[in-house]
Amino acid sequence: MDTVNTETETPTETPTESAVVVGTLAVPGAVLRYEVRGSGPLLLLLSGGASDAAVFGRLAAHLAVDHRVLTLDPRGNSRSPLDGPPVDQRIEVHADDAERLLDLVAAPDEPVQVFGSCSGGLIALQLALRLAGRRPDRIAALVVHEPPAFGLLPDAVERLAFIDTVHATYRGEGVPAAMEQFSAIFGGSPAPVLPEANDNTEFFLAHVMRPFTRFVPDFAALAPLTGRVVVAGGEVSRTYDVHRPAVALAERLGKELVMFPGGHVGYAKWPDEFGRLLREVLGEVLAEPVRR
Repeated sequence: MDTVNTETETPTETPTESAVVVGTLAVPGAVLRYEVRGSGPLLLLLSGGASDAAVFGRLAAHLAVDHRVLTLDPRGNSRSPLDGPPVDQRIEVHADDAERLLDLVAAPDEPVQVFGSCSGGLIALQLALRLAGRRPDRIAALVVHEPPAFGLLPDAVERLAFIDTVHATYRGEGVPAAMEQFSAIFGGSPAPVLPEANDNTEFFLAHVMRPFTRFVPDFAALAPLTGRVVVAGGEVSRTYDVHRPAVALAERLGKELVMFPGGHVGYAKWPDEFGRLLREVLGEVLAEPVRR
């Protein structure tokens, strides 16, 4: 049975940011830590890779002016501990976590806007798949930013073999060597340094990277929500391997790729500019008539 605890924190990131309600939700196999700030329509932000809620601090503060912004540390990352020893993660389980959290925070019939970046974008897609058949009105708008769905690429076998090689390097040589190798998907630059409550790099390399990059959405099941899905990429990362799955996903959905400021983590580097465009894109989706 899910159990809940909440408290209020006074953030120190910016002097104008409103109070953050911090809570925990016990789910099967883990305890999720989440944050809620602001008021208005509910907007769920899903982080990727080794990140946690801290990566969205500045973006969430920007969006909380006119949204109720929900962020969380994914299970196994930072302040959302697993109940037992670390295990390989499944996108389906993370999507279940997100739905349970929405059921806690949102009213039963409240539509939710969702933004997911990197592996958070994969979780967002799976969340939409979970809801498409039985609760399609739950997702009002969904923005997926550079999801690493390498299985969508024409050279998927080679790209996934590269991910396996990075994992083998981690197992044999450790985190620094693996991350140096992994930097190839960012054009050879080091993986971006982000605000995080804890360093989750080892958990990512050991238990998230391989299973998540193999995810390919069920496009037929997603069809009822396609009109509410926006696929996004980064202006700076458009020549990087990490950007390519977004192009492939947009093509499969028959969408025009929307370019956002910055690169793969533009939301952390350029939160105000990124937030303004995200608000605009979400508004355009919400303004479209629902097609059934």
